[in-house]
Amino acid sequence: MYKDEFMLEALELAKQAYALGEVPVGAVIVKDNKIIARSFNKRETNKNALLHAETDAVYKACEALNSWRLCGCDLYVTLEPCAMCAGAIVNARISNVYFGAYDKTAGCCGSVVNLFEIKGNYRPKYFGGLLEDDCSLLLSEFFKNKRIKEITVLN
Repeated sequence: MYKDEFMLEALELAKQAYALGEVPVGAVIVKDNKIIARSFNKRETNKNALLHAETDAVYKACEALNSWRLCGCDLYVTLEPCAMCAGAIVNARISNVYFGAYDKTAGCCGSVVNLFEIKGNYRPKYFGGLLEDDCSLLLSEFFKNKRIKEITVLN
């Protein structure tokens, strides 16, 4: 069952990513109405392509539960998961995915493709567009500021 408080926590994590110069995506994983893992994008900070908010949160949740199976867990994330993250969600058996902004260029919960609907795979339930305006605004501001900085450097 979706709860605003968890999406708001993911949004706060996205703001932390923004402050570090990372694409502002935050994620929390919830089990029994308690956050068991939280993360934000850390690709630039750690120079690691695998450190999307979702994959890092999945890693931490697996550690917290001492299991690779995250059945009964919900993921709250500020941006529609990409192919890598959707694959991790399927493999971890996360029950529900709640996301904010749709990703028209790389989203894999229906925007570009839908990896959660492939026959034969485990299929989590998913719900998009939650706090979409807030999540989208943060991403838009980040990329606008990034373009301004790049133009300034080029001039």
